[in-house]
Amino acid sequence: MDWKVQGQNGGSAEAPIPLLTPYTLGKLKLSHRVVLAPLTRQRSWNNVPQPHAILYYSQRTTKGGLLIAEATGVSDTAQGYPQTPGIWTKEQVEAWKPIVDAVHAKGGIFFCQIWHVGRVSNTGFQPNGQAPISCTDKPLTPQTRSNGIDVAQFSTPRRLTTEEIPQVVNDFRHAARNAIEAGFDGVEIDGAHGYLLDQFMKDQVNDRTDKYGGSLENRCRFPLKVVEAIVDEIGADKVGIRLSPFANYSEAGDLNPEALGLYMVESLNKYGLVYCHMVEPRMKTVGEKYESPHSLLPMRKAFRGTFIVAGGYDREDGNNAVAENRADLVAYGRVFLANPDLPKRFALNAPLNKYNKETFYTPDPNVGYTDYPFLEDSRVSFSKL
Repeated sequence: MDWKVQGQNGGSAEAPIPLLTPYTLGKLKLSHRVVLAPLTRQRSWNNVPQPHAILYYSQRTTKGGLLIAEATGVSDTAQGYPQTPGIWTKEQVEAWKPIVDAVHAKGGIFFCQIWHVGRVSNTGFQPNGQAPISCTDKPLTPQTRSNGIDVAQFSTPRRLTTEEIPQVVNDFRHAARNAIEAGFDGVEIDGAHGYLLDQFMKDQVNDRTDKYGGSLENRCRFPLKVVEAIVDEIGADKVGIRLSPFANYSEAGDLNPEALGLYMVESLNKYGLVYCHMVEPRMKTVGEKYESPHSLLPMRKAFRGTFIVAGGYDREDGNNAVAENRADLVAYGRVFLANPDLPKRFALNAPLNKYNKETFYTPDPNVGYTDYPFLEDSRVSFSKL
């Protein structure tokens, strides 16, 4: 499919917009390069996806558009926020199926982001009130959530033993298999934003002395074992990963983020992942853009698969990233949340709805979720190639 913009005289002309050009993602054909970023919405009661998610994701689906589902827990120890979905039980898999079906019915491509929060949790979210698990037993100080309102409290984590780590790897493998059973086109491993895999990678968190700590190679060993297990389970053409080497979310910083980013993408090349999704250095903390001397360009050049960028992009910035070959695809979060028809608005260069931070995580199945208005304009249509 190809985007057409209808002119005032009724004729149509192709929009020379880089973000709206076709792209081949592995075996998948995309009609444009505007990606729905994974967005935690906290509307999955008891960690089970709900029917209202059918409308939410369907609203944001275009034929040939890529959507990445909200972060989805791999096990009962993976949770750290209220009412976030999981994919470790049969009930959860069955609940995801109609949501995935709705995206596919509109021709969309849907990846499930699978995560484990690690120490970004507290005993209230953990089975039997146990301590959250991590690479460390260093506690995390209270953090303001990305809505700028809620303050999250954390319990002192328990350091995983060397012998326990393969079981966590297996939890990720099992979640990936379940995602494919639910109908997803692939999975995105969440290795970003201070969660468990990122905790192992970052030298300001990981203080281990075994084979999973110390050197860069050792700190990346666990994340790469997760990658290997999932690739072996479902195939590299169905596996992406999200990384944020430059970010300091949840006190997960690194003294040499560029070396970390390069080591990871060069290691990922061995597995043939379909994409690497990286967060821009300017997004060092939650929701705020900073001037940064760093760039993702070295990682972009080193990675041999599709490169997705995210972090503070607007229409112009995204178009430039594609036009200048700094990225293949651009992921949009809050702006896509507030504009379910974002690709259409980009095609028309139309005004955008403003997002409301106060309703990011409210448990309402409509308000701040499926009630953002569409652009009432029929000038954009798809036409067959």
